[in-house]
Amino acid sequence: MNESSPKILIVTAVAAERDAVLRGLAGNTQYEVIAAGVGPAAAASRTAMTLASGHYKFVISAGIGGGFPGQAPIGSLVIASAIIAGDLGSETPEGFISVDELGFGSSHIQPSSELAEQLSRTLQAAGLTATYAPILSVSTTTGTSETAAALASRVPGAAGEAMEGFGVAQAAQDFELPVFEIRAISNLVGPRDREAWRIPEALQVLEVASSKLPEVLT
Repeated sequence: MNESSPKILIVTAVAAERDAVLRGLAGNTQYEVIAAGVGPAAAASRTAMTLASGHYKFVISAGIGGGFPGQAPIGSLVIASAIIAGDLGSETPEGFISVDELGFGSSHIQPSSELAEQLSRTLQAAGLTATYAPILSVSTTTGTSETAAALASRVPGAAGEAMEGFGVAQAAQDFELPVFEIRAISNLVGPRDREAWRIPEALQVLEVASSKLPEVLT
């Protein structure tokens, strides 16, 4: 590929996720993969810095994350139908008010739906369990049943929870680039139980999913 051709940027949080994606891509030079750090602020900052210094045509937020019970089991994948800042807003005695309701912006970013749906179908055809549904970005990962229920009620049909997707998507949107998010599910959203987490298995699923990206994004 010509070095001046635009690349596809994949943003993960940590090195283990980055390395899983790189293994899946097997040296494909059309992709650049970075570990931006944990949380929406680090993700937005590093993504924007990278986009400003290169030539890109697409952005992907990728990594492992939590799956909402009944929506995305451990070992499955979620492809975002919407990338949502799940806790961006205000808490009131009457309940949570989103930043949208407050009139201060939007907590929703719409991914490139056609490509995201196509990727979902490609992953399913490869024998993987892939759900096309909203993914929530939070600054504090959920650790109680009460919070999990509140988030599920706030965004009906939400299947995944992570920390970086909205930050990556905001930077991509500012650069007017299409974006989507992929999460391999390592744990269920709810009471924090590290013994039940399946991080190595989720990283393996992320690697396999990454190997399918060139079939959709060229």
